[in-house]
Amino acid sequence: MIGKKRLNIFGRRRFLEVAAGALATTQLATGQVVNAGLVVDRPFKLAQSEAPGSFSALKQVHAGVLDVGYVEAGPIDGPTAILLHGWPYDIHSFDEVTPRLASAGYRVIVPYARGYGSTSFLSNGTPRTGQPSALAVDTIALMDALNIKQAIIAGFDWGARTADIVAALWPDRVKGIVSVSGYLIGSQEAGKTPLPPKAELQWWYQYYFATERGREGYSKYRREFAELIWKLASPKWAFDDATFARSAAALDNPDHVDIVIHNYRWRLGLAQGDPSLDELEAKLATAPQVSVPTITLEGDDNGAPHPDPSAYAKKFSGKYLHRLVKGGIGHNLPQEAPEAFAQAVIDVSKG
Repeated sequence: MIGKKRLNIFGRRRFLEVAAGALATTQLATGQVVNAGLVVDRPFKLAQSEAPGSFSALKQVHAGVLDVGYVEAGPIDGPTAILLHGWPYDIHSFDEVTPRLASAGYRVIVPYARGYGSTSFLSNGTPRTGQPSALAVDTIALMDALNIKQAIIAGFDWGARTADIVAALWPDRVKGIVSVSGYLIGSQEAGKTPLPPKAELQWWYQYYFATERGREGYSKYRREFAELIWKLASPKWAFDDATFARSAAALDNPDHVDIVIHNYRWRLGLAQGDPSLDELEAKLATAPQVSVPTITLEGDDNGAPHPDPSAYAKKFSGKYLHRLVKGGIGHNLPQEAPEAFAQAVIDVSKG
């Protein structure tokens, strides 16, 4: 959004917040424990809130280079959980996760990433970079703006990568992370390595975005594009038109196309990064380990590109657990399996 004339089309959007004293029930799901690369099935319990909630308005806060739009739920003095969405999704991926965590006593913060919803840049001169380290810096800036010393950070897609990066670079600020699809820290150098043809095919949109035709096509058809990605990434998720439209509105942010195109071009080394982030990118290029308590999640029907859990288990040097969430669960795991995602946040907070 541009200057003082920032559009406020999301200011009236309401977000679910559970009332105190919500009731909870439990159910069983299948999890996996990973230790030194070994995977063992075991049952684990999921907390499920059944209480009706109230609604609260979207908030805005100046944080770093951004005016961040976010929702907040739960007690202000509870342990903080920051929930980070991915592309092409938005904060509504956590509609059902948020009340579950709030009812369990957590202070829940769910921000729009740069280029989404009501989040805007404070200056027209700030580079519209989408490189992963920028989103991690945004998260730290948001924590500083809200006086949050330490938080559990949980996300999927771009949000999972951000959680990994924040934990690797600022471990003292992170109590634990929940990362869908595991260790996603990469670099431009790593992005030069070709993949087998079948794996490359899954990244078709990245190569499309590398062209000006792709940029123009995404700008013109961003909602159709997003809906296609939703269906490919979560082939068994029967979302309705209203659910999609609610999230797709966040893609109308005027910086959205710039951020998305830069993100994928940067990964391929086709776009320069923000020079102020060079030092952080150099650290990330070493593929640093994550030392904080971590739970990684994977849906059993994730149609998006994702690594095998055995490939990244040893990247987590602290207390670590991997869970496979069954039932036709795709890429947007917190929206498709909110009980499993919320329970992972609760469990990782125990250290």
